[in-house]
Amino acid sequence: MVSRTKDLGKWGEKVASEYLAKTGYQVLDRNVRTEYGEIDLIVEQGNILVFVEVKTRQSSAYGYPEESITRSKIDHMIASAEAHLQTIPDYEGDWRIDVVAVEINEPDNQLVITHFPNAVSE
Repeated sequence: MVSRTKDLGKWGEKVASEYLAKTGYQVLDRNVRTEYGEIDLIVEQGNILVFVEVKTRQSSAYGYPEESITRSKIDHMIASAEAHLQTIPDYEGDWRIDVVAVEINEPDNQLVITHFPNAVSE
């Protein structure tokens, strides 16, 4: 089950990355590790650096993907983004954290992608 869950998550990140690229974002990096956790995607929209958390579900049995983001996860996302920003000290632009929810609904395998810009704040 763990490997299937990881595979589903990686697939969702790929789908989200392709979706964001098609909608005008420039994908800069994937699966960036910090001491506070992993950043799924780092993209750029114009001059805004965007840290993206991707949540993928294959079934609605446990709710919508975005509902799985807890306060603890939000805290880790903010800390991870701030830690990454410290690795690029010359960066003085704006940044934000988005969430992309990817659902593959059975039995027809209908793909639903929902993008929540600026979904996380302190």
